[in-house]
Amino acid sequence: LNYFKRLYGIERVILRYANVYGPRQDPLGEAGVISIFTGRILEGKPVFIFGDGTQTRDFIYVEDVVNANLLAIAGSEGVYNIGTGVETSVNDIVKVFEEVLERKIQVEYLPPRKGEVYRIALDYTKAKQSLGFEPTYTLKEGIKKTIEWYIRNL
Repeated sequence: LNYFKRLYGIERVILRYANVYGPRQDPLGEAGVISIFTGRILEGKPVFIFGDGTQTRDFIYVEDVVNANLLAIAGSEGVYNIGTGVETSVNDIVKVFEEVLERKIQVEYLPPRKGEVYRIALDYTKAKQSLGFEPTYTLKEGIKKTIEWYIRNL
């Protein structure tokens, strides 16, 4: 993109997403942890956590990502992080599922994955200042909407 900007003067907006989750995400294979957990929980299976579950990610609901894309269309040229700025552990995700479903979730801890990044959170200040982006969904709201979609559609 930078090459085309230099060569042709084309402006570009680059969005760097945190861990996006929500309806329609395939819970099979290398999907995100929330869709994998949703699929396993709804099938009555335990969820697997690699390591001790204290590793963190920045989870952002898909509708917030859609909003960021719409804002970027009319936004200023640049590179922007699209996330919540909040580190959430995998153990905390299980707790949110338990709150939403009002029941205990069966968890199996497995050995940690080699090379896994331990902590991730994106600073979206620049996207807020330049694009007007602000995430609106809490993790609990997003997980609830995701579960509801899976129940209706799968």
